[in-house]
Amino acid sequence: QVQLVESGGGLVQAGGSLRLSCAASGRTFSSYAMGWFRQAPGKEREFVAAISWRGLSTNYADSVKGRFTISRDNAKNMVYLQMNSLKPEDTAVYYCAARRSYGSTRRTDYDYWGQGTQVTVSS
Repeated sequence: QVQLVESGGGLVQAGGSLRLSCAASGRTFSSYAMGWFRQAPGKEREFVAAISWRGLSTNYADSVKGRFTISRDNAKNMVYLQMNSLKPEDTAVYYCAARRSYGSTRRTDYDYWGQGTQVTVSS
């Protein structure tokens, strides 16, 4: 069982940066691949980024590639999403998620979810 709590969202101007954090509980956190998803109003939840359990592999949606960076600190049970050069279209609720194996971009493949944190980018 993994419990996830996101933080770090807020209001930022276009071109600015934010760093989202996801705190995980559970002694087996380091054995889980982690992902970030987002959901804008009226849209489906979409994949943003994923990282393997040791952090050696990462994957990004094309829309955020080169601007966002996912990372993890297994000693602290934390996952991060550094978001740079933010655009108004990045506005969404951002969710942290966990699954046993790395490689999926489908939200239905993830077993555990946080409650989400709101990111709003003004133009």
